[in-house]
Amino acid sequence: MRSERTTSSQHPEALTELDKLASAYINTSRVGLCILDTGLHYIAINRTLADMDGVPAEDHLGRTVREILGEAAGPLERKFFEVLQIREPVAFEVSGKLLSKMESAHWIAHYVPIVNAQGTVSRLGAVVQEMTAPRVLEESVQKLDRQLHEETNRLEMLSDVNSLLLSNWDVAQVFPRVSARLRRVLYQEFATFALHDASTGLLVYQATDFPLSKGLMPTVQVSPSENPVGRSMRERKPMIFSKEQLQGFDDEVAKGLLAEGLQSLCCVPLMRPKGPLGVVVLGSTRPDAFRTEDVGLVNQIATQLAAAIENRRTAAEIEQLKQRLGEERRYLEGETRTEGQFPEIIGDSVSLKQVFDQIATVAISEATVLILGETGTGKELIAHAIHRMSRLKNGPFIKVNCAAIPTGLLESELFGHEKGAFTGAISRKIGRIELAHGGTLFLDEVGEISTELQPKLLRVLQDQEFERLGSNHTVKVKVRVVAATNRNLPDSIAQGEFRSDLFYRLNVFPIRVPSLRERREDIPLLIRHFVHKFARRMDRYIETIPKETMRALMQWDWPGNVRELENLMERSVILSEGNALRVPLSELRAQGKTRDEGDDRTLDTAERQHIIRVLKETRGVLSGPEGAARRLGLKRTTLQSKMQRLGITREDYSDPERKSR
Repeated sequence: MRSERTTSSQHPEALTELDKLASAYINTSRVGLCILDTGLHYIAINRTLADMDGVPAEDHLGRTVREILGEAAGPLERKFFEVLQIREPVAFEVSGKLLSKMESAHWIAHYVPIVNAQGTVSRLGAVVQEMTAPRVLEESVQKLDRQLHEETNRLEMLSDVNSLLLSNWDVAQVFPRVSARLRRVLYQEFATFALHDASTGLLVYQATDFPLSKGLMPTVQVSPSENPVGRSMRERKPMIFSKEQLQGFDDEVAKGLLAEGLQSLCCVPLMRPKGPLGVVVLGSTRPDAFRTEDVGLVNQIATQLAAAIENRRTAAEIEQLKQRLGEERRYLEGETRTEGQFPEIIGDSVSLKQVFDQIATVAISEATVLILGETGTGKELIAHAIHRMSRLKNGPFIKVNCAAIPTGLLESELFGHEKGAFTGAISRKIGRIELAHGGTLFLDEVGEISTELQPKLLRVLQDQEFERLGSNHTVKVKVRVVAATNRNLPDSIAQGEFRSDLFYRLNVFPIRVPSLRERREDIPLLIRHFVHKFARRMDRYIETIPKETMRALMQWDWPGNVRELENLMERSVILSEGNALRVPLSELRAQGKTRDEGDDRTLDTAERQHIIRVLKETRGVLSGPEGAARRLGLKRTTLQSKMQRLGITREDYSDPERKSR
């Protein structure tokens, strides 16, 4: 008969996982049950035992046995400490008078040590049956002994299973041992568990314990559509099936079970808060082998199995995340690799190493070097490296950006001037060439020097001499010239913008710096360098770069080369709020989309349209304060050359109405 459900009380903070499972069993027990700590304080007690003591169950919690039972606790305490000492269960009879009752009472008690995962006794379980009426004591001993033995076995089994799963979360591996331990209590011959595969919708068997198997059961995976295992999972509740009920299923699972000789089946879903993970199944060749009270015990085992399965999955997910995090952290870990002789240049690609070889070759000479490459490739760093490795390394390194200085001032900046050489020249000024005496003069954007100054620069290259503005005195210098440009100088020569003799004099030893898209393997090194640089400056801590982000950065063409990458990394560090780098990839996609819209969006076409628009606004005036050249930031001669190259004629920007008049 199914016993009337009772309630238990327990101290939630004091309960271990085993205590929680045991307390669930206590709720359904027909005998008095409690759990004590090693100080003999009540941790959990069911109403049956509380009624025996004559004290409400809630009032037991946290109090000692002596506080509840008074003098009657004396023999009980001795037995409790005996159990703690010998670490073995103890059964005995006891009589005494309780504080809450006038008459003496008689009990049969069984005390069980509860061992934790470390092998120490941390709790005591007590199973108590009141036998106050002397006439029933004799008749009930044998029955009670069986009950006590059964209850003890179940409690010990719960403890053993809990220890097994605590030591190993691989349920498939440990399941045969769990089944063997459960078999001592329920005497089942067959045990298995299957997990639901969300991707296929099938139940996949993970492990089976069936020593007497004839090999007639499905062993891999089955559909949960219409079979006893699938029904238990779908309805999310334990189910017991008889042989007759199994015969009512027309599927291979039920047929296999019957063919194996099973006559009873117990299916319990492996429930977790998010839903069922699968089903644990027990089978027996005996009819009616599973009672209703057995379901509660199997359900507790299923709960432990489900928790272990979920823990293992969570651990696997954490390990995958750790591996991924490790991969993403490796992008920013370690020192930035550079060539030993070129610490200021980041990268170790083949194309960059070829540049290093060229620098090492030409640096020891005093030959003029022309550095070629797109904007943002780091031409100035190459010039610094040449100077640092040259015999003039102890001399000055003077830089002149020829595109940033207006033509009228560039001559004075390069060659210097005497006092009174022109309006505003109130004192003598030493030019950059003279300042570079004994060292290196770096002429950046050399292609922007006007044709008027080019002969004077050629004289410096050929004769190492020049004259200041307003002076007839020749100044002798010893200076090495390193020039850089992103322009195609042969095209400029063809258009009359650059002297061929100056080009040949500059082009003694050309070095072409590869664009960033030509050395993509250096991109992770550059990203690491710039992220560390800006993170330190902004007092940020960035340790990972998402793999998707790194993949996108590796695939980008970088029209602005290293300078574009550096600016993007600075912006990304500013935007990053956590420890993962947040790169505004949408900006790159938008730029890429603009460049890919069609041939009418090429650089030359866009430049041609922009110049025509400005010419229309200035009504065709090229020079002067309001001229097109001034608005475009170009010299008049440079604008004329661009107009010629882009095929811009007067008809393109003239007013049609004025033309008709």
